[in-house]
Amino acid sequence: MEIPARVGSKGEKKSQGKLKWWQLSLIGVGCTIGTGYFLGSGIGISKTGPSIVISFILAGLAAMIVSEALGKMFVQDPQKGSFRSYAKKAYGRWAGFGSGWVYWFSEMLISGSQLTALSILTRFWFPNVPLWILASIYAALGILVILIGNKGFERAENIFAIMKIAAIFMFIILAILVLFGFFGGSINDFNVPNTADELFANGLIGLWSSLIFGFYAFGGIEIMGILSTRLQEKKEVVKSTTVMLILLIIIYIISIILASGFVAHDKFNAQESPFTLALANYKLAFFPYVFNAGIIIAGFSTMAASLFAVTSILVNMAQEGDAPKLFAKKSKLKVPPFALVLTIAVLVLSIIISRLVPDRVYEYVTTAAGLMLIYNWFVILISYPKLMKATRFDHVKRYFAMILILLAISGTVLDQNNRIGFFVSILFIAIILIVILFIRKRKPGKKKKNEMPRGI
Repeated sequence: MEIPARVGSKGEKKSQGKLKWWQLSLIGVGCTIGTGYFLGSGIGISKTGPSIVISFILAGLAAMIVSEALGKMFVQDPQKGSFRSYAKKAYGRWAGFGSGWVYWFSEMLISGSQLTALSILTRFWFPNVPLWILASIYAALGILVILIGNKGFERAENIFAIMKIAAIFMFIILAILVLFGFFGGSINDFNVPNTADELFANGLIGLWSSLIFGFYAFGGIEIMGILSTRLQEKKEVVKSTTVMLILLIIIYIISIILASGFVAHDKFNAQESPFTLALANYKLAFFPYVFNAGIIIAGFSTMAASLFAVTSILVNMAQEGDAPKLFAKKSKLKVPPFALVLTIAVLVLSIIISRLVPDRVYEYVTTAAGLMLIYNWFVILISYPKLMKATRFDHVKRYFAMILILLAISGTVLDQNNRIGFFVSILFIAIILIVILFIRKRKPGKKKKNEMPRGI
């Protein structure tokens, strides 16, 4: 991963802008669709039934509002540090520091959850291989993707995006054919909820607790912010993210409506994809093998995107003094070696955790990672009016998205399993706050040249 020159500063490298808007949209799809959708949606369905669609619609709307705010800030002031740079400009260095490290921890948690999910899925073919061995293999492959650099990463994510979309469309087409009587199916196999109890399997509380899984499926718009510096036309960033999210919302809704209609909500779990379960009873012997491979590709690409993002943001923070300087040191590698070593160390820790607590770890980590992602979404929304001239409609949209984010966060407290993930995320936030307080105590005083007016 080559670290691009600081955008918006003197000596900006115009050569960094190499992507067309639709290419960034495709990369965004590749970075977003992962096991949070292919596996996490099953957990969401188990909590609320067919009404999980409402969670995805609300999360998609919030994601569009957040990405629009981030895109507009980028058009006005392109920054390589993306959302953390805007938080720093809006509220001071402490905000950029906190936002950056919250994002780093969230993406590392996502990488860990993806490793666990990939290992669970690969056991479909290798049931006797321990999870930690499979996780180690995927971790090594993920590090390899980082080492191939920006161009290689972008090409890989483009290919992965096409494969993911193809897998989802394959499910949609096969499910529709089943409804028309093919593969031993019938229209009568599809359950259309006729009452509120059928639609909301566990009432409004179930819907509330499922919101986080809708939000988690849209995690990836932050990576779009980081990669926006490579656009040929910076002003097209809003169009790029909007097109990406509209595409995701459409295919998410159609596929989840179909999946939740074939199987009772209490049959869904964190170990099997809801889409594989939906077609398990039909004459489609090839489907579990092909779709499982598609899910593995999806999970791996999201994990690779997370590793790319955490390494990139860590180097950026080191360059700006929000992380130890050694993480920005360069070598012959395409990525600074110390940043890479830290990433590998955390991956190793994730593998150890997956060995110790394999049964529920995916759900716990998924919840914590999703929460920490949307904490930063909230920061983006409160930074926007500080840096941009917001219209009344902008404020209405912001408040609407902020309410949805707060509902998703509070919903995790209502569910016993989600609650553990909530406390994990709070633990990380507390650690970051303690570090901020410690730094403020140790470094009172002198401002460096060009430093923000407010210190940490």
